[in-house]
Amino acid sequence: MVTIRCKNLEFLNITAILFDKDGTLEDSRSFLRELAYKRARMIDAQIPGIGEPLLMAFGIQDDKLDPTGLMAVGSRRENEIAAAAYIAETGRSWFESLAIARNSFSEADKYLKDKKANPLFPGSLEVLKELSQAGLKLGILSADSTAGIQSFVSRHQLSDYIQVAIGADCGLNKPDPALFVKACQALGSEPQTTLMVGDSQGDIEMAKAANAGGTIGICPGNPQAAHLETADVAIAQLDELTISFN
Repeated sequence: MVTIRCKNLEFLNITAILFDKDGTLEDSRSFLRELAYKRARMIDAQIPGIGEPLLMAFGIQDDKLDPTGLMAVGSRRENEIAAAAYIAETGRSWFESLAIARNSFSEADKYLKDKKANPLFPGSLEVLKELSQAGLKLGILSADSTAGIQSFVSRHQLSDYIQVAIGADCGLNKPDPALFVKACQALGSEPQTTLMVGDSQGDIEMAKAANAGGTIGICPGNPQAAHLETADVAIAQLDELTISFN
């Protein structure tokens, strides 16, 4: 087993670590912001005047992506439902509203399909490699689809390090602790010896409710972010983690 040190804390007897993807390993901030704009514009073209309220619902504030907002932490399905709710307020039926949202999202995907190659945060690859070489089991839990996670792993050549990839299409979503337990079972680890590293309140709540071995919040450039205050410790980048053997 391994001890993970992070700032002034030690997490003892750790066998596995689960990571969020967007905002934790992958710097998707610019892409998600652009995607929010494209989705809002596609819907606004059909229902003029709805674009600005949608952007606020998606979590675009002052032309920036809110790390606690819907685009940053919600699944595609959750974003579709939120958009459909705004559309339904214009008097359309629920099923028509859902169809407009779903079709607009699909059209937005087509425009941005060549821009999805988001970079890893600096140092992430080296940290994953070091953790894997230390014998830790590594996995990813994300609001993205499982296929989206697998594409991310393939694109950045992480298959030697990431053993489990579970997305929001598995029937569970954050902060349901059953999702964390499911991932631990897939890794062959116990929740009590598994760490969660993520950039959202949902990551932290999920892991704590599952009795995880520890929770590490991450917010690039702002580890003091209020939405991470319930984490055991918060960091600005992954290379603040260090390893020692028990």
